[in-house]
Amino acid sequence: MIEFLAFLTVVAQLAVLVVVISWGVQKASAGARRPLDAIARVIAPDALKLAWLVAAIATLGSLYMSEMRNFQPCPLCWYQRIAMYPLVVLLGVAVLRGDRDVRWYVLPQALIGAAISVYHYQLERFPDQEKIACSTDIPCTTIWFEQFGYITIPMMALSAFLLIAVITTLGARHGQGIAREA
Repeated sequence: MIEFLAFLTVVAQLAVLVVVISWGVQKASAGARRPLDAIARVIAPDALKLAWLVAAIATLGSLYMSEMRNFQPCPLCWYQRIAMYPLVVLLGVAVLRGDRDVRWYVLPQALIGAAISVYHYQLERFPDQEKIACSTDIPCTTIWFEQFGYITIPMMALSAFLLIAVITTLGARHGQGIAREA
């Protein structure tokens, strides 16, 4: 299961990278094709569902790791969960209601979660800082697993938060927002 979640993390990272490169190409060449707009047109009709799916998989993955694999969450893991878990509910309700304005709630929460994930990931890499922020019972520097030489739990969370932010932003970018009119 961890290998599968690590694979999904790489897919999420590649998707975000494609969007960032497309944005750069679009900014660099005003007369060229607009790749970001093309991506947004494809994603927009199902953006809410895609963002919800990412949040749901991230939530279920974190529950699997703590409940099935017994990886005890550290304080920063809890903060990331506090940012991710409500996204499942917010995006789920938005899917049911066709709420185009949900991005105003989702984007700040996803970016806050991403910032916590970045801090947590760098803390894993530079553990001497831990005294500043974490618990002695369950240190934030504990690396329960590492896939592909860099994917840990905070990297998985970061990738999910960024993909949710990208999907909701791209969905909102195309025409009428991130949901089709019902």
